Amino acid sequence: MEILDLYTADREKTGKTMVRGEETPEGYYRLVVHICIFNDKGQLLIQQRQSFKEGWPNKWDISVGGSAVAGDNSRMAAERETREELGLTLDLSDVRPVFTVHWENGFDDYYVLTKNVDLESLHLQEEEVQAVRWAEKEEILKLIEQDEFVPYDKSLIELLFHFRLRRSSHTINETIKK
Repeated sequence: MEILDLYTADREKTGKTMVRGEETPEGYYRLVVHICIFNDKGQLLIQQRQSFKEGWPNKWDISVGGSAVAGDNSRMAAERETREELGLTLDLSDVRPVFTVHWENGFDDYYVLTKNVDLESLHLQEEEVQAVRWAEKEEILKLIEQDEFVPYDKSLIELLFHFRLRRSSHTINETIKK
């Protein structure tokens, strides 16, 4: 059972919490993080969700994503989720999300990183991830059309690939450990 902090519309912690999976109380918001890892070839690391996952089973998704648990800030949640899902340790102490998407029940922080990751060295979280691979933008857009990818707006995928080339993207070298 995961406990999540609740926030105001101005993104201030309220001191109140909720249990993950329950409906977010009206007037409160929660924090979700997404980590998008690109390689030097401009491909995005994507993961395939497990067949038994409640949300979008067997669908492909961006590199890493998940809810911030109680006590986490955005960076802590991003580091923890990457470590849990892929077995990668990130140091994001000097990294900020490149943008935040506001949605009905919360805030989604998107981190865009460039790092050549050896897929064979990853330790996939059995409860979450069944496979990983590198993918080009056009391939991801096609997977969305074919209902084989989590149904993000195509414009969001375009934006992620755009930010990969901007100064807002972060190149991580020595900060990723196996």
